[in-house]
Amino acid sequence: MATGGSTFTPALTWDQRSLRLLDQTRLPGEEAWIELEGAADTAAAIARLVVRGAPNIGIAAAYGLAMQIARTPADDELQAAARVLREARPTAVNLAWAVDRVQDAALAAAPEERAAAARAEAEAIHAGEDAASATIALLGADLLAGSQRILTHCNTGALACGGTGSALAVAVELAQRDDITVLACETRPLLQGARLTIWELRRAGIAHELLVDGAAAGLIRRGDIDAVIVGCDRVAANGDVANKVGTYAHALAARAGGIPFIVAGPTSTIDASIASGEEIVIEERDMDEVRHAGGALLTGADTPCRNPAFDVTPAELVTALVTERGIAAPVTRDSVLALLEAGAVPAERA
Repeated sequence: MATGGSTFTPALTWDQRSLRLLDQTRLPGEEAWIELEGAADTAAAIARLVVRGAPNIGIAAAYGLAMQIARTPADDELQAAARVLREARPTAVNLAWAVDRVQDAALAAAPEERAAAARAEAEAIHAGEDAASATIALLGADLLAGSQRILTHCNTGALACGGTGSALAVAVELAQRDDITVLACETRPLLQGARLTIWELRRAGIAHELLVDGAAAGLIRRGDIDAVIVGCDRVAANGDVANKVGTYAHALAARAGGIPFIVAGPTSTIDASIASGEEIVIEERDMDEVRHAGGALLTGADTPCRNPAFDVTPAELVTALVTERGIAAPVTRDSVLALLEAGAVPAERA
């Protein structure tokens, strides 16, 4: 069982006036915080991956818009700020979802009340994601009871989500109940698993091992992994899941190996407006991210590269989708849309 504390360091703090972000580009070597003032600097921080993970991108964007509205509440400036934030990154649906919620709340208020309305809505989004994390942790741990060797990919702890995270929150809860080991894939090209997931697991006192992404399938085939659990950046209406690039390969290996492949995330990541994963825009990032690792050049400086930040896993490869509103299993259009119609499960009853 975990020997340390189970609460992860939050990625952002809010004092009802300004937003502070833990700069994830500098972890694990340095814990540095930056303070933001409005929409433009928040959008830049999102694009630069200072803050990342679909739920936390949404939370940060909500606060970014709220701060901007407090400074410039006029209709045209509000809408321009919302547009800047929505365009910061294209794949995670939480970004536009959160921005739209804050914008709608502000526009529904009298001009002199817009700042307060926007701030309250941003804070409600943050509180909702924290609560979702607590329920996801309990539901996911119940689902994976008895699994002791858990593979995960990218980073899905408090650095990415509200509370203690999504998929990693499940591991935290499992570690309180049983002796488990989390096997974290390093997650090339930006090494979110090696840099961030391991940092969080060490601080939580949870047993862990780091492996290169390409090692996972072989370990699954050998029987060294009991289950795979990952987060999600966007879930289509039919249950297709966009997540950090490399996820699809783990899903294929899990199916071949006969072990569960679980996706965990709040319902804010479900995009009912798109029928399938074919409609999800996959962000293509700078080629230099592939050419380098840890600041070192790995190949020719002008080597052509492909750098999709995400891939899409078809719903038929997903054993279960765990959310704060319950579990979709099997993952189908009907079961996913039913989650959107359900009320949140209270954490104490999950």
